Amino acid sequence: MVTSSALLKNLFVCPEESNFYSQCLESLVLSQCSQGECILEFGSGDGKPVINSLLKTEFNGVIYGFELNQLAYKVARDNILEYALTDKYIIRNISFFDFAKPTTKYLISNPPYLPALDNNIYQPLLHGGSDGSLISRRLLSLDYENVLLLVSSYSNPESLINYAITKNYHVSNFLVSPLKFGYYSSEPKVKNTIEEMQKKSQAFYSSNIYLLAGVLFTKSHKAKVDLSTELIQIMTSL
Repeated sequence: MVTSSALLKNLFVCPEESNFYSQCLESLVLSQCSQGECILEFGSGDGKPVINSLLKTEFNGVIYGFELNQLAYKVARDNILEYALTDKYIIRNISFFDFAKPTTKYLISNPPYLPALDNNIYQPLLHGGSDGSLISRRLLSLDYENVLLLVSSYSNPESLINYAITKNYHVSNFLVSPLKFGYYSSEPKVKNTIEEMQKKSQAFYSSNIYLLAGVLFTKSHKAKVDLSTELIQIMTSL
């Protein structure tokens, strides 16, 4: 029998965050997509956020997901089969960066954003580099027209948003939710890094919460508005 502790160390489990990712996907992407749109997803996890979004919307395109964690991939595959979504949600157990991908206007991800000096943490695949923004920056560097990312207030959010600007992105829309520190972010190695980042004005949080934003970055020539300044103000307010 798999204990809850073992499960947490082998499969990302955070219902609040997963539900928020699903909400962001529905509101910021699926409701805006044209007929038959193709969407790419970096890091599908157990697949539940996308599955929940597909069940609640009339999206009629295809989402191609990539997940390195073999256990998560198997769980996601079973979940997709259970809800008969194999024609809308196709997941591969392979690195997103090493695979030829179809042309698309949308890239979506709840990327790894735990800051730590190295990836020797509970779940190495949740490591987002020394400041938590490494993978998000890499995804923004791929030059997709629209990129939906979850951005944490304790993972150098201002620097990440400014990096997106240098890549000719505007913040075209966003949603923000307060979250409590959980199993992964409370790991001593991670929490100590966050505390050091706070001293450098790179992490923003209170004793009770941090902020998580679902951010739609859109290439500047396609965006109708730029909310970068407003988002920075919110994400650095704690």
